[in-house]
Amino acid sequence: MRVRLWLLTGDPGAGKSTAVSRIILKVKTQGYTVGGILTREVRSHGEREGFRLVDVRTEESATLASVKKIPGPRIGKYHVDLKALSSLGTNALLAAREKSDLLVCDEVGPMELLSPEFRKAIEECFLRSTKPALCVVHKRLADPIIEELKGASDAKLYELDYENRSLLPHEMAEDILYRLKSGSE
Repeated sequence: MRVRLWLLTGDPGAGKSTAVSRIILKVKTQGYTVGGILTREVRSHGEREGFRLVDVRTEESATLASVKKIPGPRIGKYHVDLKALSSLGTNALLAAREKSDLLVCDEVGPMELLSPEFRKAIEECFLRSTKPALCVVHKRLADPIIEELKGASDAKLYELDYENRSLLPHEMAEDILYRLKSGSE
């Protein structure tokens, strides 16, 4: 099997976003372009107050979720900004599919899957594309898109944990770089 879709999962706080950032850095330092979205925690006084979406290519960002009341549905203690997700998140993925060597999504989880536009972008960019892609998937969420990502014939699932979090990003980056060097399409 020739891997095209690298999936990363793990428990909350395992370091998935940090791992993705390390992989992106390694791929970029080899001269490849990376696009898509990252999710960054917003903290105040040591407490997580929400999340920001960041476009990997443009570095544009917007609030994804906040403990403060913002328009949008609620997941746990967070209010999700579906407008930002549907515009910034979707546009970043679609642009990356066209303009980047590697497509990245951190993460496909309960907040992100609330947006029909974002769900469609995930399907188009990760399931119906031939572009090499790295995607963080929620560990326990039972959703048809996550199951389809995990079941894709060209996907490989990695689980990040405390024991492997220093080595696994390097291994994944090397695998991705090998694929990029050998031809992605």
